[in-house]
Amino acid sequence: MFIGYFTERPYQDQSSGYFGATGRDIQDLGVSNADYDPKLGADLYNRYLDEKVYAEEMGFDGLMLNEHHSTPFCMGSVVNVEAAILARITKRAKIVLLGNVLPIWDDPLWLAEELAEIDMISRGRLVAGWVRGTGRESVAHNAQPPFNWERFQEAHDFIVKAWTTPGPWRWEGEHYDFRYVNPWARPYQDPHPPIWVPGVMSRNTVAWAAEHRYPYIMLATELEPTKQSFAYYHDQAREHGYDAGTQHTGYLLKVHVDETEELAEAAARKYIQGPSNPFLEGNQGQIRGFLQNLPGLTSRTALLPTETNFAAAAARGRAARKDPKSDDQDKADAMGTFEQQIDKMSIICGTPQTVIPKVRKVLEELRPGSIFFWDGDGAMTHEDSMRGLRLMGEEVIPATREIAQELDLTGPFEMDPRTLQPVAGES
Repeated sequence: MFIGYFTERPYQDQSSGYFGATGRDIQDLGVSNADYDPKLGADLYNRYLDEKVYAEEMGFDGLMLNEHHSTPFCMGSVVNVEAAILARITKRAKIVLLGNVLPIWDDPLWLAEELAEIDMISRGRLVAGWVRGTGRESVAHNAQPPFNWERFQEAHDFIVKAWTTPGPWRWEGEHYDFRYVNPWARPYQDPHPPIWVPGVMSRNTVAWAAEHRYPYIMLATELEPTKQSFAYYHDQAREHGYDAGTQHTGYLLKVHVDETEELAEAAARKYIQGPSNPFLEGNQGQIRGFLQNLPGLTSRTALLPTETNFAAAAARGRAARKDPKSDDQDKADAMGTFEQQIDKMSIICGTPQTVIPKVRKVLEELRPGSIFFWDGDGAMTHEDSMRGLRLMGEEVIPATREIAQELDLTGPFEMDPRTLQPVAGES
């Protein structure tokens, strides 16, 4: 099994009316960067890099980075810069990008060169992951939503060819034209870095990932619809002539482990505090549906079962904010939603003794070959993150490996998802 660490790297400002644990509502793309403090941003970027170095020390196999734009809930708008830094300051862990937003790139050759350099600096530790992005990214970078899926596929094909086909050559496509393609920087890994695809609700993307034999990573979705989505991947794999294994699926879930049950609950409640994340039910922000569901961005007739879950969570959040309430009542609503997430295991928290059996249940239900523990988010402090990472390394990661071995959960660096053959040098 492959075990990774993730956080959104939120912009936290405890002294601000926006970003503290009791901040006021934030509408997506509704906050001016006049509120941004670059000195605080500098502290936070360095904090999150330090935590990732510690995560490697604690035994995580991978450090997951994602990308969002023009929003305080994720500081990863230039994710390749962070990846390049980690390539130099870490030694062992894979650098997993889940991922670059392909449709907003007008120059995918530049992206191919950037990723090749990161792969070389890390000496072959890059995992290239690509996403279609949300409406937020399309608006922030003036990308046309109806061409999102076409640009994603063409940019992918172009980059893979740039990595694998000696130049110079021309590219004349529907959305990209290059007279001269001959990137001098080529990836360290042969033929190119592994490509993984994350997502939450597009059947087209799952089918495309299965066709290419790319691992598909479900992002913090509820267990039953996630299981159904994985089943759809397996169905698509059979249509393309192979049986998908555990190495083809992965899962991201929110887990905080701490020294006592009381500390764990207090820290885990911070998932739904701080800068609002539209992917976290019960946060203090407001989802703008017309941004998340831009016309033409995603086929409304090709949605995974997880979409119903996602829409329901958004509806519950809107209902909780229907009437103006006092700060105390808002906090109570958030706490109630927290309890709901605990009940359905959308958030797992506790001491190692109580967390490990819940992680086992997730692994038994979903059977992923890769799992990413999402922590240090919302209004969590550096101290919260470091306590959690230490206990992950001391107890949760070793126990997770034992459970995975017992359940025969093979990861993508043990069995190659493309060739379906054991990876040389791996066990």
